[in-house]
Amino acid sequence: MTCTGSNRLGTDRKSIVVIGGGNGSSVALRGLKTHDLALTAIVTMFDSGGSSGILREEFGYPPLGDLRQCLVALSPENNEQVAALNSALDFRFDAGSSLQGHNVGNLVLAALTTVYNGVQGAIDELSRMMQLDGQVVPVTLDEAHLCARLVDGQVIRTESAIDLRGSNGPGISEVFLDSEVRANPRALEAIERADAILLGPGDLYTSVIPNLLVKEVSDAIRETESPVIYACNLMTKLGETAGYGVSAFASEVVRYIGGRKLDYLLVNTARFSEQVLAQYAAEDAAPVELDNGTVEQFAHQIVMSDLASVDGLKLRHHSGRLADAVMATIGQPTHPQLSHGLD
Repeated sequence: MTCTGSNRLGTDRKSIVVIGGGNGSSVALRGLKTHDLALTAIVTMFDSGGSSGILREEFGYPPLGDLRQCLVALSPENNEQVAALNSALDFRFDAGSSLQGHNVGNLVLAALTTVYNGVQGAIDELSRMMQLDGQVVPVTLDEAHLCARLVDGQVIRTESAIDLRGSNGPGISEVFLDSEVRANPRALEAIERADAILLGPGDLYTSVIPNLLVKEVSDAIRETESPVIYACNLMTKLGETAGYGVSAFASEVVRYIGGRKLDYLLVNTARFSEQVLAQYAAEDAAPVELDNGTVEQFAHQIVMSDLASVDGLKLRHHSGRLADAVMATIGQPTHPQLSHGLD
C-alpha cells in the first residue's frame, strides 16, 4: 500500500495521529516517539472519574488526566530537567488528604487553563515547558458526558459509571454523548495531514470510541486516504466487552467510523502465564481471541505479533513492539510471519 499522505507537513517525517485516552495512548506514544515521526495525540474529553472528575464537577474544568498522561508520554526521555518536571506532574496526593487524591499535573493544567483562557492554551504552554516534540490535542473543546445504552434499554450516564460498572448484567448496545459537540479544529487538521491514524489501544467504550462520537472526527477518519490502524485490546473487560473476540472489537470501531473498513488490525499473539490469567479471571476478564472467519469483514489486513508486556501480574501493550507494528504499516520492512492479508 502506498500512503497518499506522505510529506503532508512539508517534511520527510511521517505524521502519525494516535486517537484514544490516557493509558493506552501513552503506551503507544512512548514507543512511537523513539522513531523519527511527527506525532499528534487526539485525546478523549469525556472522562468523569478521579481527580479529573472532581475538578470537572467542582470547578467546571474539562477533564485533564488523559491530556496529562499523553503530555508526559511525549516528553523527551534524556532531559534531566524535564524528567524532574514529569515526576512532579505525575505525583498524586493521598486520597484521604484535603487535596482528595488530586494529581499535581491536573492541578497545573487547571491553573494554566485559567491563565491562558482555555485548555488548548494550557496544553501549548505546558508542552513548551516540557519541550515536547509532538502535540496533544483535545478531541473537542466543548462540554459533554459519555452515556451508554444497554441492550435492555437502560441508560448509564457518565464515563466513570460506565467504566466502573463491573457487572455481568446486560451488555452495551451503544454509547453516545448527552449533547452535541464540535471537533477541535486542530484535531481535524491533524487527521487531514496524517500519513497514518492509530486508534487505540485503550478501553473500547470509554477511551477509543468516545473520540468517534464527535461527528466531524469520525467523518474525517472515514474519508481519509491514509491507512487507519486499530490496536485491539489484550483482554476483555467486565461490564463493557465481556465475551468479545477480535471481530467484536473491530466491528464496533468500524461501526462508529461509519462502516469504513480498517486498513490494519493489530492483534496480540502472546500467551500468558496461569498466574496472570487467574488474576484477570478474578475480575471476569479473559484474553481477546482472534475469531477467524468473521474478522475479515472489518479489516483488510491483520498484523499478528507479540504485543504484550507483563509487569508483575498486570498486562499492557508493549510500547516498542506496538510501535514496530505500526511502523511496518507505513512502509517499513514487515517480517513475513507478522502479517497476512485478508483480501
